[in-house]
Parts: sequence; structure tokens; C-alpha cells
Amino acid sequence: MLTRKRFKAGLGIKAAAAVSALLLAVTACSQGSTTKQPDSGGSQSAGPAHIKIAYQQWGPGTVMKQFLTGVKSEYESAHPGSQVEIVPIVASENDYYTKLQLMMRSPNTAPDIVYEDTFLINSDITAGYLKPLDDYIKGWEDWNQFEETAKGAAKGADGKTYGIPDGTDTRALWYNKQIFAKAGLPADWQPKNWDDVLAAARTIKQKVPGVTPFNIYSGKPMGEASAMQGFEMLLYGTKDTLYNYDQKKWVVGSQGFKDALNFIKTVYTEGIGPSPKEALDPNMGSRVGSELLPGGKLGIALDGSWLYNNWLKTGPKPWPAWSETLGQTAMPTQDGGGKGKISLSGGWTWAIPAKSKSPDAAWDFIKTLQTQKNATKYATDGAQIAVRKDVASDTSYKESSKSTQFFTDLVSVTVYRPALPEYPKVSNEIITAMEAVMTGQSSPDDAAKNYDQAVEGIVGGKDKTTTQSTGQ
Repeated sequence: MLTRKRFKAGLGIKAAAAVSALLLAVTACSQGSTTKQPDSGGSQSAGPAHIKIAYQQWGPGTVMKQFLTGVKSEYESAHPGSQVEIVPIVASENDYYTKLQLMMRSPNTAPDIVYEDTFLINSDITAGYLKPLDDYIKGWEDWNQFEETAKGAAKGADGKTYGIPDGTDTRALWYNKQIFAKAGLPADWQPKNWDDVLAAARTIKQKVPGVTPFNIYSGKPMGEASAMQGFEMLLYGTKDTLYNYDQKKWVVGSQGFKDALNFIKTVYTEGIGPSPKEALDPNMGSRVGSELLPGGKLGIALDGSWLYNNWLKTGPKPWPAWSETLGQTAMPTQDGGGKGKISLSGGWTWAIPAKSKSPDAAWDFIKTLQTQKNATKYATDGAQIAVRKDVASDTSYKESSKSTQFFTDLVSVTVYRPALPEYPKVSNEIITAMEAVMTGQSSPDDAAKNYDQAVEGIVGGKDKTTTQSTGQ
């Protein structure tokens, strides 16, 4: 989820102190392991080891915490003498990526397994943080169950695989049918273009006071959720893109980029979104799922397929009536052109840092995480779109939610972010442009111009950019 900021010039005194404390804590419990050469997928290749697993914890983080705790017990029972330490990093996406990268720099602080967002894989490979997994995978029969698109998302530019996917996601519009009824809007809402989305938000503002009409993530605190889940859901609904794969160049001077920024400007200047102060709250992502939608305080949310995991019995905000109260509809393209609707997909992987002290034991644990049984449990409990064929065909998965089929069908119109080392820095410039527009510090045209100049510097000059988009 989902995704996401990362390459800040400095952390600041308080942030640096927090990171230092985290590193000291991890170092204090670091232990070596008895390892041998990769076993090409065997069941117990590594001797007893102390394995550290680092992941991002959102709010209570109940689903992932319970899942990892269960797999920890399973692994330790099957590997006598081994210890699995779960290291939750409670942080916003930006801070999570920064802290994780700091941890992976040294063998004294590197975890043995990390939860790695697919969009960061190539930049982390370039930085020397990740270990290729090909020698492990080649004899692992379960790898044949993974969809090729999921395998591709975990590959580096060198063709090697650096992570094992645990699911993917899509994005769409969630809307509250009760609020729509009060506003006189249809229960079966199917907007055909951006104007339809804005019109519905304006109607809610007029007829249902006390409710935030529409939420689209924007600004630096929400990190990659702003860039991918907000801006790119707009940009890829125009005729433009971020990267021209045919020319192998980044796109600048894009009208679609300006149009997307103008959409953001409209939302915030007309007051049909949250206030800038609310939008710039690092907790906005968790508030949407645990407070605003369940509390009937938000009309429309541009958000991810995983959102309903907040409302399951095992989630932080159990809400049995969510499937009757909320509807889902695809995000339309700008003018209804192209395929008429758009989605963005990402996903996360389990990766092994290059400086892990227990890589073989780490691989054994990843295999335990990714048995069919465990993969099905996490896809079901964690509201993930399955990336394994055997999980996707599992009855319990298919019947886990009324929205599962809807979000799975969006894969046919989905787009993936450019999986290139430069992307994280480019993404940061997208977020900067969004925030400048939403807070009124810059016009969309000026923010787009500043973005273009920044991208040229990031990618190595004007010859690495083009004004020609690949289109949809």
C-alpha cells in the first residue's frame, strides 16, 4: 500500500537523534549466524541464527504484526535454536525509507530481512544495499507460482531479482453512499472524467456540511502516497507520462503535468478537499481509514485496494458495515479518453540487505513467509491483490471481501511507476510541486517549470529528457 521522502539534505537534530537511537538498539541485539552456501530452495539450509526483520508499522500495525508473529513461531519451531526478532519502524513513509537505508549501510546495523517498496529497489541496488536472490530462487519450486509482472517488479536493471513480492495493489475512488444519498448523488456512481469527480465533491460541500468532500493525498508528509496515489493517478489519466521508454528519457514540459497540478489547485482553493493543514498531517493516511471514512466525515477518497483491512475484525477499526456503506468506482481519465479509467499499481517485497550477517537463514525465513498457506493468509488479512497463482485461485481469498474482484479487475488498466534509480528523486520533486500549489506558494505553471529544471539536474542534463510522452 500503496506506497512511497527519502533523499533529504539533512535529518535535523531531533530526527538524527531518533535514528541514532534506533541504530544503537538494532546494533545491541545484532548476532552472527551459522551459514553455508545458498541451498537453491531447500527447507533448512542455515544453522541456528538470530534474524532481524525490519518493516514499516502504520499506526497499530495489527495485521502485519500478527502475521509476522505467527510466522516467527512457525519458523522458530522448525529451526531449533534460531531466534527471530521483529523490528517495527513506526514512521511515515519518508522517514521509514530514510531510517531503513541508514540501517542497511553497515553490517553492524543491517537487518537480515527488510520490507522493500518495489519503487526503491533500483535505487537501493545502486547504493549497494540489497543482495541478489537468484542463487536462492533457482531451486525454489514456489517461484513458478508468481505472476511474471510481480517478478518483474522485483528485478533490478541488471536483470537479477532482489525481492520476493507479497502482493500488489490498485487504486480507485472509495465513496460513502450515505453521504451521496444526502447530497442527491447516485448510489451507483460512475464518473466519466475529472469534471464529474469535482462536480460530485462540490455538491457534497454544498449539501452535506461538516464533511470533507474529497481527499487526494498531496504534499511532503504523505511522501510517495502523494506522488503515486495522488499525482500520478491524475497524470497517467492525461495523454502524458513521466518517462518515455522508447527514447529512454524523462518527460518534461508536459501539459498533462500542468493539468494534474491544476486539478490539485482546484481541490484546495475551492475547499472541496481537506485543509492544507490536515492534508500535511503525516497521519492523514491512517486517519482516512481509521477515522474519516468510518466516522462518516469523508465523501470520496482516492485510495488503495488495501484500505478495507482497517475495518476487518483483525484491523485497527473494525467496521462490519463498511461493504454496505462504501462504494468503489474507477478513477476516470481526464476527459474519458484512452481506456476511460486509470489505476496505479505498486507492491512490496521481502528483500535481504547486502550486509546481512545471516542471509541463508533470512532466505529460509522468507520461504516460510511465502508458503501458499502463509501467502494466502496475508493476502486475505492484509487486503492484498494476490501475486501467486495458487493464492489467486484460493476460495478463501476470492471470497475474503466484496471489493476483491473490483480491485483485481483494475489490473487491466493499471500503470507502474518507472522502476529506475532516478525515480525516488524525481518523485520527491513531484511532491514538492504539489505542495507548492496546494499551499498557494506557486502557480501550477511555475511549479511545473521548477519540476522540469530539477528533473534535468537529477537525470544528468537536457539530453536525458524529452517533451514527447509515450502516451497511454
